[in-house]
Amino acid sequence: MTVPSSDQLLTRMMSLHPKMIDLTLDRVWRLLARLDHPERKLGKVIHIAGTNGKGSTLAMIRAGLQATGDSCHAYTSPHLVRFHERIRCKGEVIDEGALSVVLDECLAANGPEPITYFEITTVAGLLAFSRDPADWCLLEVGLGGRLDATNVIDAPRLCVITPISIDHQQYLGDTLAEIAGEKAGILKRNTPCVVGPQPDEALEVIEARAARLGAPLLVHGQHWHVWEERGRLIFQDETGLCDLPLPILTGPHQIVNAGVAIAALRHLGQPVRALEAATSSATWPARMQRLRDHPFATAVPQAEIWLDGGHNAGAGAALAATLGAMPDRETILVCGMLNTKDIQGFLAPLVPYSARLFGVSVPETEATLPAEATVAAAREVGMRADTAPDVADAIAEIARTSPDARILICGSLYLAGAVLKLG
Repeated sequence: MTVPSSDQLLTRMMSLHPKMIDLTLDRVWRLLARLDHPERKLGKVIHIAGTNGKGSTLAMIRAGLQATGDSCHAYTSPHLVRFHERIRCKGEVIDEGALSVVLDECLAANGPEPITYFEITTVAGLLAFSRDPADWCLLEVGLGGRLDATNVIDAPRLCVITPISIDHQQYLGDTLAEIAGEKAGILKRNTPCVVGPQPDEALEVIEARAARLGAPLLVHGQHWHVWEERGRLIFQDETGLCDLPLPILTGPHQIVNAGVAIAALRHLGQPVRALEAATSSATWPARMQRLRDHPFATAVPQAEIWLDGGHNAGAGAALAATLGAMPDRETILVCGMLNTKDIQGFLAPLVPYSARLFGVSVPETEATLPAEATVAAAREVGMRADTAPDVADAIAEIARTSPDARILICGSLYLAGAVLKLG
């Protein structure tokens, strides 16, 4: 029998539950049991939660482990261009045939019972990984942690919590303490956890839960430190000091992400070549990614064009720090966001570094914030702002009026994905 294409199967999966997000593990456990528990056949698991920096940190850990010859599976979300990006099997994006097979098996095992799109596709990823276990399996939390579909591993080798900030309040709570409680839900009894820089309110929650579970913590500022010095990354923990290349990923915030990754690799006993590869070899698209071989770059050859998918206040602050560290240049934002995000919180830190903003709607996305609303929010925080029909039109207008500008396309991973599809 011919297996339907992954696109056909994914479309069917969208209809299995009325809500895109409905946090619980009951449906996931039910399906995993029907598939003979693939989550128990994954090798050594590293589970990563947090608000910002999860993907970059995972990419650095993966680059470090692979540099020693170890094989790594990796599960991330959301994807940018194709769903296949979410499931990397031993370093390679899953191929169409293998993806269709596991999606079809999950649909057959689940039957007509309710299950969210993220839940069933996460199970499909675990099923794919279980068929050919790697040395390591890296799992990025989709939302929160405690009730996220990835939180089904009884005994990970290591947990990681990257910096926490306010985001997804409708699902995780309105305070940092509430959100941290959800993120700390990935902690497991006696399993070590590397913790990135945290607000005191969030760290207190993480430390309290770790104490209840007997989970050893490796906390930034207590057990390890990281900083830039003379064009190098300096990392120090209780076993000594490391002098490493700066992260190849752009932005001061990547110093912190690299620190989290290096703390993880050091705890796992990885050699210096793994630490060097983590900073110098990691790739992670749409995180201050310079667009060079892209139609937009061709349209404005004298401009710098950057792409970033950050979408909350913490990401806005990180982008502001990145722009502040760059050489002076007129900077124009092309911004589109979802209607669930704190747009003023995202834009406010960027005001000092932005000459102008073009607001666009995120294409083919029901939850997009209308371009007019983006522009209204930008004006409220003090930006000069106008709407554009789409990113291409915004780029064309910038090419006409400010051909030497630095252009930052930002506000949403969905917008970033739409841009990358054009390239």
